Amino acid sequence: MSRAEQPFSGTDQGPGGTDQLSRAADRPSRRSVLAAAIVAAVAGGSGSAAAVDPAGADAVTADATTAPARPVDYRAWTTYDDWRSGVAQGVRAVAGDRPGIVVDTPLGVVDHTDPHTGTTARWEYATWTSPVHRLPVPATEAIASWNASTPAGTWIAVEFEGTYSDGTETPWYVLGRWASGDQDVKRASVDGQSDGKSTVWTDTVAIDDASGGLRLVTYRLRLTLYRRPGAQTTPTVWRLGAMGSDVPDRFTVPASVPGVARELDVPRYSQETHEGQYPEYDDGGEAWCSPTSSQMIIEYWGGRLTPGQLAWVNPSYADPQVCHAARYTYDHQYAGCGNWPFNAAYAATFEGLQGVVTRLGSLTDLETLIAAGIPAMTSQSFIEEELTGAGYGTAGHLMTVIGFTADGDVIANDPASPTNAAVRRVYRRREFENVWLRTKRLNAGGKVVSGSGGVCCLYFPTRPTAAQRTALAAVGVR
Repeated sequence: MSRAEQPFSGTDQGPGGTDQLSRAADRPSRRSVLAAAIVAAVAGGSGSAAAVDPAGADAVTADATTAPARPVDYRAWTTYDDWRSGVAQGVRAVAGDRPGIVVDTPLGVVDHTDPHTGTTARWEYATWTSPVHRLPVPATEAIASWNASTPAGTWIAVEFEGTYSDGTETPWYVLGRWASGDQDVKRASVDGQSDGKSTVWTDTVAIDDASGGLRLVTYRLRLTLYRRPGAQTTPTVWRLGAMGSDVPDRFTVPASVPGVARELDVPRYSQETHEGQYPEYDDGGEAWCSPTSSQMIIEYWGGRLTPGQLAWVNPSYADPQVCHAARYTYDHQYAGCGNWPFNAAYAATFEGLQGVVTRLGSLTDLETLIAAGIPAMTSQSFIEEELTGAGYGTAGHLMTVIGFTADGDVIANDPASPTNAAVRRVYRRREFENVWLRTKRLNAGGKVVSGSGGVCCLYFPTRPTAAQRTALAAVGVR
């Protein structure tokens, strides 16, 4: 799971924000203790799609037998043919420059009570269920991500169902109730979901005891699109995918060989300059490493917010777009801005951009992306002594990698900096790759806790160049 957040303590406390991290060792210390009962999906969301036999050969995607045996597999549905390959109930595929699915003839109307406002409203709904995807390497974790447009009066739910290596199936897990705005429903993950073999940790499905050999071998995803009864507006979903991984537990990772040196001109924003602003969003800017990093990359690609969109922000605040990013990535269940898929979905609300969540295997992967002009948002955790020059320790923090020096060291825009001018940092290659790619570490108190295992958010154009497509394919993203 990407989200078992560690409480800060001793020298492990610092200004780096509060991203949550993966692996079983520290799941019990997450921000929100899991509820005793499984939180059910809204009516029409969990049980409305027709069943698909997960063992059926016709249901398994054709690329399953040809994909390379990587410890990380990212699969997405993005093309017109992709959308036509799923089970559509009340939705239709639309072609064009950016194919997707929209509501066509709703299946019915349901009442949904938003757990974060207590408001009950009626919604028309329709569903789309993906074909079954067989993982080339059976996985211990899976993270879904999506790109969508949700006009006022609409929203979506994203669900996951997997098959275990013992032949049994997971429940339909809700991995997000999402809207780009926050007026109709509150954007949120769902706590309390487990079947005794796997658990949803905010945005990640994780095997409870991977040491026993149990793995996820296939999965399918389901979308439920909602709109006000009788409305003609509709959500549009352009990309739906998931990353499955079986990254080995490790305290250290192999050293990589430096590659091409290049630095990208990415805007620099500090989260620290927003300390105390809008505390309703994760206690204010000091914790906004994820949205601050997201906004840097969005603006690198030319994404801009209008004065009208920023009118709600206090005019005395500098860089109001960072406040906006915090509000529109905020997960009302997790009570933080560090939900990785929510950040990727926010990036994709900007015209011409798409976003995914995956894992990378090395700094060589990052160099491949940087060489093609693609920066990356990485998740890492460390005590202060493990990352020279950071000046803090953190249980989980997002940075934007923007380049590499001639010696192979990592150039990062680190939002845990006192000013925008101080955001650019150079970190030692060997130290950075270890704190980012490892899955286990010792915290300041000597306790074994988790590392992200190479989690990465990638934002890139909807029409990438040939070089960018080649680089993305090289790291498993298409």
